[in-house]
Amino acid sequence: MVEQQKQRIELELSQRVDDLDRTILRKMQAEMHECAAKCCRDIGSSMDSVQRCVEHCSVPVQRAQQHVEQELGNFNNRLQRCVMDCNDTVKDKMGPKPSEDDISKYTGIFERCAIKCVDKHVELLPGLFKSMHQVLGNNRF
Repeated sequence: MVEQQKQRIELELSQRVDDLDRTILRKMQAEMHECAAKCCRDIGSSMDSVQRCVEHCSVPVQRAQQHVEQELGNFNNRLQRCVMDCNDTVKDKMGPKPSEDDISKYTGIFERCAIKCVDKHVELLPGLFKSMHQVLGNNRF
């Protein structure tokens, strides 16, 4: 059951990241490469100057990728904390020497709690990605 929820969240994230890539990040990458090509066409500049120019072109894409990674990391941390809270709650209730029946009962309680965590966090994804679209679309990088 928990594995299904893990796959569910990974699929949701993958689809949304792919959309973000297609709608914003690829355009930024194309602009980066066009900028770098312009740097390389400047035959009057020194090798160091061209290198600095190319590096400057890559800064917006690097910052955008860092922003996405940070937001996804924060999201994953929140989800993990929620699931860990489920785990802690079950451990607190279970006691030191649970019977097989208790283990089965508390496993079910944990799974239901973890599913609620996933449901809650899947519901957060549209807002998270809307925010990332806005930040990245404004080219604040």
